Amino acid sequence: MNKHNKQARRKFLQQIGASGLMVAASPFTSLSLQANAEERILHYERKFSSNDTIRIGVIGYGVQGHFDLRTALKVPGVELVGICDLYLGRLTNAKEQFGEQLYCTHNYKELLDRKDIDVVLICTTDVWHARITLDALAKGKHVYCEKPMVYKISEGYPVMEAAKKSGKILQVGSQRVSSIGYLKAKSLLAAGEIGELNMVNAVYDRQSSIGAWQYTIPSDANAETTNWDTFIEATEKMNYDSKKFFWWRAFKEVGTGVAGDLFIHLLSGSHLIANSKGPETIFSNGQLSYWKDGRNMPDVMSGIMQYPKTATHPAFLMSLQVNFISGTGGQEIIRLIGSEGVMEVNGNNVAVKHSIMPEAPGFGGYDSLFTFSKNMQEQLQKDYAAKWNADQRKKKVKEDVVFKVPSDYDDHLDHFTHFFDAVRTGKPVVEDAEFGFRAAAPALACNESYFSKKIIQWDPESMRLKNA
Repeated sequence: MNKHNKQARRKFLQQIGASGLMVAASPFTSLSLQANAEERILHYERKFSSNDTIRIGVIGYGVQGHFDLRTALKVPGVELVGICDLYLGRLTNAKEQFGEQLYCTHNYKELLDRKDIDVVLICTTDVWHARITLDALAKGKHVYCEKPMVYKISEGYPVMEAAKKSGKILQVGSQRVSSIGYLKAKSLLAAGEIGELNMVNAVYDRQSSIGAWQYTIPSDANAETTNWDTFIEATEKMNYDSKKFFWWRAFKEVGTGVAGDLFIHLLSGSHLIANSKGPETIFSNGQLSYWKDGRNMPDVMSGIMQYPKTATHPAFLMSLQVNFISGTGGQEIIRLIGSEGVMEVNGNNVAVKHSIMPEAPGFGGYDSLFTFSKNMQEQLQKDYAAKWNADQRKKKVKEDVVFKVPSDYDDHLDHFTHFFDAVRTGKPVVEDAEFGFRAAAPALACNESYFSKKIIQWDPESMRLKNA
């Protein structure tokens, strides 16, 4: 490798290893992340042999499949072997991108049968996730499965068991858990930077037709070109519907709506930051406000979850919000509120503002003191002054904290790099099957709550429904 390429590679790996984090107004540093970056640099600067190369197959080559593959191929030592999709036009697109020699099929089992594939990226409709994951693990493949890991809560248990027995790496695709910003938020919260956590407000809003999943539908779409009969093998039998094939997130028969698409990002990120195993009560409500295009899932949805006190965090309340016709223009924010401040995670950046109560209790002002007799007021003022000195009456001041990641930072790339590192080394990933299920189950419970109008009781330790 020449000097220029080594320098470029080093810069790239420093970025994904977190040493590129820009810090303002804070004494905190992250030597462990720096060390991890340097270790990875040494690993990736060596030349890869054919035995070291990771060969991947993609199952589901829609929007997310394209993004996932594009990012995966940025990681050194990763090669594409084949692509599977039910819509024939996407297989044509794959060959146009990678050449006629690329192996393409509409049958995912044929892809899994290939001995030259080490890893599969599962980027299909939600209803297919668990089935393909189980088949892939049974064939000895490592799995990167898009979120949510499962379509139904009941599917989570066999997937977790299969992942454990297989000895293969399974990582779920909620990239925020690999974000250097989220990891910094986690360390700040653990260090007591905002005092004791008591509430989390998490929002993921959009304001566009594409954001609301109204993707372009090709003019040649029909039951034959989409292999519709295969598509509905994982569902109840349905007549062909282009929207259910291409806008599948909006339909409960095949997708999981805003809860499975976006609540799950907010949940996985919050669970990482708070070091939480999940909530114990879950309630959700919503409405169809604007995108009245035949969908049967809400475009405005909120959730309320109560998290119990554990050894790793105090009890706290979490509110979730997704609004697909938001006048904000769109936002992704997790706001953690503590007894001494607020930490806002906006994208991958983190800002902390402090507000610390004085040691002395309030006295005077908007208080009942002025309603008493003059003598009583004077006596109480004298007693208060004797008990609390001037410093104890002042609010404590603590410098605010701002963390900004580099403008070209990519948490998606970090997530894939961690995954392929784990495939090579056997080291565990953060978002394994259990972590993925702990985020998926509360999100899916939100859908259950929305349709049933009931509060869902969940045991975060055993990962079981209490009122099933």
